[in-house]
Amino acid sequence: MTIYGWLQAGLFFALILVLTKPLGIYMARVFSGERTWVSPVFAPVERAFYRICRIDPAREMTASGYLFAIFAFSVIGLIYFYVLLRTQKWLPFNPQGFDNLAPDLAWNTAVSFTTNTNWQFYSGESTMSYLSQMAGLAWHNFVSAAAGIAVAVAVIRGVARTDGKGLGNFWVDLTRALLYVLLPISVIGGLVLVWQGVPQNFHSYLDVSSLEGFKQSLTNGAMASQEIIKELGTNGGGFVNANSASPNENPTGFSNLLEMLAMFLISAALTYVYGRYVKDQRQGWALFAAMSVLFVGGFVTAYSVESAGNPIVHALGAPGPNLEGKEVRFGAAGSTLFGTISTDTSTGAVNSMHDSWTPLGGLVPLVNMQLGEVVFGGVGTGLYGMIIFVVLTVFIAGLMVGRTPEYLGKKVESREVKLAILGALVLPVFALVPTAVSVVVPGGLATLGNNAAHGFSEILYMFTSTTENNGSAFAGIGGNTYYDLLTGVCMICGRFLFIVPAIALAGSLAGKKSVPATVGTFSTSSPTFVVLLLGVILIVGALTFFPADALGPIVEHLQMLKGKTY
Repeated sequence: MTIYGWLQAGLFFALILVLTKPLGIYMARVFSGERTWVSPVFAPVERAFYRICRIDPAREMTASGYLFAIFAFSVIGLIYFYVLLRTQKWLPFNPQGFDNLAPDLAWNTAVSFTTNTNWQFYSGESTMSYLSQMAGLAWHNFVSAAAGIAVAVAVIRGVARTDGKGLGNFWVDLTRALLYVLLPISVIGGLVLVWQGVPQNFHSYLDVSSLEGFKQSLTNGAMASQEIIKELGTNGGGFVNANSASPNENPTGFSNLLEMLAMFLISAALTYVYGRYVKDQRQGWALFAAMSVLFVGGFVTAYSVESAGNPIVHALGAPGPNLEGKEVRFGAAGSTLFGTISTDTSTGAVNSMHDSWTPLGGLVPLVNMQLGEVVFGGVGTGLYGMIIFVVLTVFIAGLMVGRTPEYLGKKVESREVKLAILGALVLPVFALVPTAVSVVVPGGLATLGNNAAHGFSEILYMFTSTTENNGSAFAGIGGNTYYDLLTGVCMICGRFLFIVPAIALAGSLAGKKSVPATVGTFSTSSPTFVVLLLGVILIVGALTFFPADALGPIVEHLQMLKGKTY
């Protein structure tokens, strides 16, 4: 570990702290329909869109209506993208002449980007035409992120409201998330990335000869515009297979910092939006504090073990940090910070290969996802995922003191607790059951790159990542029809079976009256509550996943100490 590494992490977190409030205030005004500094540009576009699509922006939706709109929008988007991938060979902007995707891979990819997962069983630079990259992948990067933000805003309204009128209008929330939040930041961020050296063109790939005389193909394409929204929308799908480890996607230390900031920016700001809506900013900061503690703990652990390096390599006379699978220009500090951030959110972008981290280092991104995508989490999903844990925490706190649990003056009753538990069960069911099946069936073992504990870790990581809609991978598993189909199911269930109880919970809370706090009311903005919330998150995660983790990264770590490698 170095002073430079700690300063890098400190600078990143300081910038997040500085940006959270102003962006949060701006987003709160956007979703409340108030005028902002970009309204002269985007308000006419917004009104025109409503007229063309015959949307009444004043019409509120119930929980069921909001869910129906999300599902309808997502199904149409999935079908559109599937058809695009199956026909890209005959469509324009395909200078490399790439073929159509096979049915199972097209299904997996269409589901992946529709659900904001961006899991990739393909190499982008050798599979996707420019049209598929722009009109398929990048388009879904925008709309799936906007849908996640819309759900978060609907859940916030449900917690804040007491009149039971509804949760807002999905089409309005989706439009405002796109026009006022994602597009302006992406335009500015994309231009900055072009300035840093990220390609943005329609040229064919460039064949060159290296100094040693080897032939090499340099990737071109509309890369910068896709790079910024993949990070900002916590998507993660790389234009090229090496993702943000590629000098094309991530050429400099400054671009690396910008991409890391983009991953946390909106998720952090939503905690401030939450405080504004519930009219108690301490509530938003309490959620921010809980998320921050988990982030810091994960980064410190990963940075420590990766800096300590591999004792087997040390015994060969090569002391120092573990640099296998890492870009030297980022080193252990930049790699572990990026990897921690991308798995704290649902981004899944990588600037190093998690499969090459030490066992305990690789355990950190795995645990980040296993906690339920609440360490800031994906845009929107992290906020409403945390609210589910808040409901469980106030229920447990009520049991501890023998009082009816309340949150923001609203009684938390059996219906709300059941919905929260259903949301919390989605990840373990669709991550652990497919893992157990895959380690014993031929399809699950056919393309496994490693055996024993590390091979098990690769399978566990894959299903955790796809169910949590993260998209990063222990890259030792190759795609096949079995995994294409099964991970597609996990991605759909991880996205939508989590949204259903979240929206239903919001709808249930929206109709409850809020009673004034009394001297006996348990504060949900105090340090005590933050500690209790952290305890619930960690205990639920440990009880659910520790046995599986013990069979993978923990066993591999113990074997590494004995000199065993894979």
